Amino acid sequence: PRRRGGSAGARPWGWGLALGLALGVKVPAPVGCEADGGQEAEANSLPSPRGFGAAIERSRDLLRMIKDEAGIPGILVGVSVDGKEVWSEGLGYADVENRVVCKPETIMRIASISKCLTMMAVAKLWEEGKLDLDAPVQKYVPEFPEKVYEGEKVAITTRLLVSHLSGIRHYEKDIAKVKEEKEKANRAIRPYQDKEQKEKDGKGMEKTDPVKLKKEHEGEVKSRNSKPGRRDKEFEQEEYYLKEKFESVIESLKIFKNDPLFFKPGSQFLYSTYGFTLLSAVVERVSGQKFTDYMLKMFRDLDMLSTVLDDNEAMIYNRARCYVYNKKGRLVNAPYVDNSYKWAGGGFLSSVGDLLKFGNALLYSYQAGQFKDTNSKLLPGYLKPDTVAMMWTPVPKTEVSWDRDGKYAMAWAVVEKKQQCGCCRQQRHYASHTGGAVGASSVLLILPEEPDSEAVGTRLVAPPRGVIVSIICNMQSVSLNSTALKIAREFDKEKWAQYID
Repeated sequence: PRRRGGSAGARPWGWGLALGLALGVKVPAPVGCEADGGQEAEANSLPSPRGFGAAIERSRDLLRMIKDEAGIPGILVGVSVDGKEVWSEGLGYADVENRVVCKPETIMRIASISKCLTMMAVAKLWEEGKLDLDAPVQKYVPEFPEKVYEGEKVAITTRLLVSHLSGIRHYEKDIAKVKEEKEKANRAIRPYQDKEQKEKDGKGMEKTDPVKLKKEHEGEVKSRNSKPGRRDKEFEQEEYYLKEKFESVIESLKIFKNDPLFFKPGSQFLYSTYGFTLLSAVVERVSGQKFTDYMLKMFRDLDMLSTVLDDNEAMIYNRARCYVYNKKGRLVNAPYVDNSYKWAGGGFLSSVGDLLKFGNALLYSYQAGQFKDTNSKLLPGYLKPDTVAMMWTPVPKTEVSWDRDGKYAMAWAVVEKKQQCGCCRQQRHYASHTGGAVGASSVLLILPEEPDSEAVGTRLVAPPRGVIVSIICNMQSVSLNSTALKIAREFDKEKWAQYID
């Protein structure tokens, strides 16, 4: 059958069926027509507007390749262009055992994209004057003990928490192991960082392990745990698999609150989900509501009705199952975990459609002051433009593991616009965040339209302007950021091709 959301390669269905579809009549697919191999139902995406068929086909083909290479059971994708959802689709299975196919409404773990949602709440409270980003966290959460580093009393602030500069540990308790892993990562990317300097010196690029080069290639799928017999070291940490249910975010602080800091706050970067657990306690005290209640109210305000807590007991319609590969290379159900200890940093479920709504709310807020409002009919954004600009300003001393071009900002990775030499690669400004949880991987990427584009001055336009891509899959340790960026560029290119035509 013709796949909704695509145009090329469709099978002819006849004039009667075409007329029925044009009139909005729901007509079942012809008997015997199945999705590829009878194993994937791909006719469950929203109809696409004219003009994006080629981008959809190329992007779908890329996702199929990623899915096959990494052995992903099910993957969801959503794309919006200038505030309108132009493509959402599910490939593969949300539930392998019961042969339940993925569809746009499928809900999966979004993992660390939860940090972006929490940052929205923090920014809103800051705008309302209820939260001081630079006050010690003990002002709001006295249950968190004051810290001393190398005999000196130090302060942890909300600003440091949202940029992972607090010194609070991640899942690994041994600082020596953390330093060792960071050094290995630095050695892996050093050849790329030193290449230009060595070429200037006439030395050329030193010989590098080809396996490392492949891993660092922009289009590589880093699905270490989804490859048979291989394990991602991060997911060997015991605290990923906590089964205890915490009744409050204050209670969950006991996991790490008495542990020593890994460094002086503000001096180094260390990605820390526990830092966001502390942040959730700050939000709770500042808002005067339970953190989960405040977040769910915010989701309702943003029309994100499919975004909920990753609660094992709740009946959540369209929830997908999570999967991993065991040591023998067999697909198995992911271990049972209770994410109540990290709602803020990795504890929400969502759909690609809801993530697009969230991205557009941010993009609208960001651009509200950039485009001329000729009729004075623009509603204010959920946040002020300057607030989002602050959130998307790279912070010194930070780094991003999933994007070599980026720096960490405030709960977002940001790549700034740059082009070093003529005819060389042009780096567009965009913001993104990836997620990795037990049995799930995700990415949300926002590619704003360039505010100085010639077309902006010749058309009556209103925000949001740009491309947003969300991808979620029910397999852990799959790197999706470069895939999302490629898809965003495909749609951006086709969008401008329409204006030229």
